[in-house]
Amino acid sequence: MRKLLITIDGPAGAGKTTVSRQLAGRLGYRYIDTGALYRGVAYVAHRRGIAPRDDAALGRLLKGLELNFELAESGQRLLADAEDITDVIRTPEISMLASVVSARPLVRDYLLEVQRELGRQKAAVFEGRDMGTVVFPEAEVKFFLSAAEQIRAQRRFAEIQAKTGASLADVERDLRRRDEQDSTRSVAPLKAADDAIRIDSSDLSIEQVVAQMLARVQQVLDRS
Repeated sequence: MRKLLITIDGPAGAGKTTVSRQLAGRLGYRYIDTGALYRGVAYVAHRRGIAPRDDAALGRLLKGLELNFELAESGQRLLADAEDITDVIRTPEISMLASVVSARPLVRDYLLEVQRELGRQKAAVFEGRDMGTVVFPEAEVKFFLSAAEQIRAQRRFAEIQAKTGASLADVERDLRRRDEQDSTRSVAPLKAADDAIRIDSSDLSIEQVVAQMLARVQQVLDRS
């Protein structure tokens, strides 16, 4: 059977991670969380006291940094220089830093090659913000998943409140700031590819979103 490269882009809180994992699982494909790579760079830079806009220091960091995904019993893990950092990159602080770091051209160039190498064998679902526009413009199937801002904030709040103690107002403010940063940056801004299938998940369950995506994937496979 033909192996496809599938991209799922969209703003924070739209449900990309859950949907991407389930879609990959249903297809027997690899799931690649590209946002984790940017969070990984942001986390390591933060831990080393590097400002997110200090290109000189970031350049030195990237020259010696090795990021890898590893499949474990608990799922996909992100390693930075062989250290598992999966559980420490999901805080609001790292999320905001990752948004700033992701706008630095040298960081994007570094991770562009990492991501494209991961996609060479296809049979993968790549989740991110510029997968279908910049990293894999040739992908056979592209989705752009969105949802109303209030619903996205409520979803993100439910996800992180136990870990961070943040209020819903805090989450809404951070989400709005990140949306603005991601969509207005000069380098690879968040937007849907011209040929992406747009899905608004505001009133849909995860199962309904995945079903729509599977139907589209099957259409592409039937044509091959």
